[in-house]
Amino acid sequence: MSRRTAAAVLAAGTALVLAGCTSTAPPPADQIGAKGGPIAVTAGDTTCQVSATEAPAGNISFTVRNSGTKVTEFYLYGTGDRIMGEVENIGPGLSRSLIVEVPDGGAYTTACKPGMVGDGIRGAFTVTGSATRAVDQNAKLAEATAGYKRYVTSQIEALVAKNKEFTAAIKAKNVDQAKALFPVSRTYWERIEPVAESFGDLDPKMDGREDDERDPGVEFTGYHRLEKDLWVDGLKADSPAIADKLDADIADLQNRVKTVELTPVQLANGAKELLDEVATGKITGEEDRYSHTDLWDFKANVEGSQAAVAALRPVIDEKDKNLGATLDARFAAVEKLLEGYRTPDGGFTLYTDLTPDDTKKMTDAVDALAEPISQVAGVVTS
Repeated sequence: MSRRTAAAVLAAGTALVLAGCTSTAPPPADQIGAKGGPIAVTAGDTTCQVSATEAPAGNISFTVRNSGTKVTEFYLYGTGDRIMGEVENIGPGLSRSLIVEVPDGGAYTTACKPGMVGDGIRGAFTVTGSATRAVDQNAKLAEATAGYKRYVTSQIEALVAKNKEFTAAIKAKNVDQAKALFPVSRTYWERIEPVAESFGDLDPKMDGREDDERDPGVEFTGYHRLEKDLWVDGLKADSPAIADKLDADIADLQNRVKTVELTPVQLANGAKELLDEVATGKITGEEDRYSHTDLWDFKANVEGSQAAVAALRPVIDEKDKNLGATLDARFAAVEKLLEGYRTPDGGFTLYTDLTPDDTKKMTDAVDALAEPISQVAGVVTS
């Protein structure tokens, strides 16, 4: 999942934020973006052509084709760059489908991001009318989203507490303790990463990498700045201030999540996005490039994916009696593989100690799990 570089702040006083959801499965016939079918998006290196700039509220679908030479992404944003839906890692010549549940009419924004960086090539998009939310039509879906919301809330509460231990160690200049707490604190972030990343202005401040593209004047802060201080540069004069800022940003995240209205497809696609995170950031060693604690994040991403699937399990079992058993087996296979890399202290082997054969086994296991998880959104919305 690419780093979010949008830095627009959510409008003050907004009591509710719209929650989006996406699917990369082909859209059913009744999930249209305009009369006749999905909205066609042609994403070039310097252009973003959207065949319609207005659609009725409900399930809006897009077919995104990359006509350029760079890997690209497509987003639908709500107020304050709230990510309503996204589809990432679209290679040149490839197409991906995107379904977004948008129950409320209003002004939105489309964006193509050639190279997967920057604010993207943006355009205005209007949603008309209103539509009944899926959770208002199905009690099991309503309970699924409510249960997952409770999970997210509990993880953020744990994140707030554990991160304060981590930042306290930094401010006390206890480097060894801070290093030990770094991957533990991040565990709670990584489990709910799709929800946290949906706030486009917070994610770059909390989880941005040093070489990410930033708006002018935006500093390198958050977890990875502190990671570099601890493992590479040594604690600096402003490290305590960076630590305090991370605590403040996490508190901000906690407050914003209280008003998020989750949708069933958001849970389904969040489960898939977490596996994409593993494939593109953890197995490659890109995420924790200074500490090499990537397997802690790997484990947390898988746990978060499993939690989202578990919340939807009553609906999955009702609509596809075989999918649940397949998911159980694939999750168990990943879990067994990861446990083989446990260290005596309860942690994990550092990424730098892995062999190419190790990373291939991890890639194969994650790919095998991603395949049935990619079916969940279609099952839930069927």
